[in-house]
Amino acid sequence: SLILGLGAYLVINQMASVGIMFASMILLGRALQPVEQVVGNWRNFVSARAAWLRVRDLLGASPPAERTLILPRPAGQLSVESVSYVAPGSVKPILRNVSFRLEAGETLGVIGPSGAGKSTLVRQIVGVLAPMAGSVRLDGADVAKWPRQSLGRHVGYLPQDIELFSDTVAANISRFQENADAEVIQAAKMAGVHEMILRLPNGYETQVGEGGAVLSGGYRQRIALARAVFGRPSIVVLDEPSSNLDGQGDAALVDCVRQLKDLGTTVVIISHRPATLSAVDKMLVMRDGSVELFGSRAEVFGKLTQPVRSVPARSAEPKAVEAGAAGG
Repeated sequence: SLILGLGAYLVINQMASVGIMFASMILLGRALQPVEQVVGNWRNFVSARAAWLRVRDLLGASPPAERTLILPRPAGQLSVESVSYVAPGSVKPILRNVSFRLEAGETLGVIGPSGAGKSTLVRQIVGVLAPMAGSVRLDGADVAKWPRQSLGRHVGYLPQDIELFSDTVAANISRFQENADAEVIQAAKMAGVHEMILRLPNGYETQVGEGGAVLSGGYRQRIALARAVFGRPSIVVLDEPSSNLDGQGDAALVDCVRQLKDLGTTVVIISHRPATLSAVDKMLVMRDGSVELFGSRAEVFGKLTQPVRSVPARSAEPKAVEAGAAGG
């Protein structure tokens, strides 16, 4: 407006022509355009500066961890010691003072009603969640404090909600490690999925799509099982591994668990299928976040299948006699 007003004043006083007025207005407008853009994006500049300051403060408060001692490959001895956990924003504990112990090479079956805390417990075992109280120890070392870069090589985990990455079957099984073709095929054979993979359009190089959308639920679960046993981990945790499997898949799963036992791998399985639990050594029954029963499979199943003793009903005849006496 100032440029236009000045040009009009000069034209009225015959100090400039109309063409010069418009030419000057266009040139000055071009010259001021970068300034206008800076003013228009000033809020973005302020937000970016504030974000950079937050990142700088966060990195300053959390300096890179110093190199820690790499622990040797664990044998698989698992000890859960008085573990309790409360979800963020909640006051009701999901786990209450859970304790049990497994020797290396033992297989544990975990059962219990929905909401008993089974999936939360296995997340504590693999180190996904840190307990609010107590500790989970693998060969005596606290899993929550175990270096992340080395713990993953010793733990196999098949979650209840399976997630595959948008890449090849081989890349998902190998956890994106290179030059591991022999280990990939070995893991697939152990999971009983090698022949099924060979029947895919491109075999191990078949793209599974985002989240494994190209594959059926059974294929995804068995490929995820192969990923869990890849590299012969010291402990394998399976959360509902047979939820999408048919009879053939169940048999392959049981055979995989028995092979892991032969290799001395500690296995923890959450399942309610008797066929899947037939290969376990010990049983853990959970209810309301607490351990209800723990022991050998035969011992726990014996307690669960004990008939409930019925309390004999009192005879109604004495009541009638008492009523008659009262009436008399």
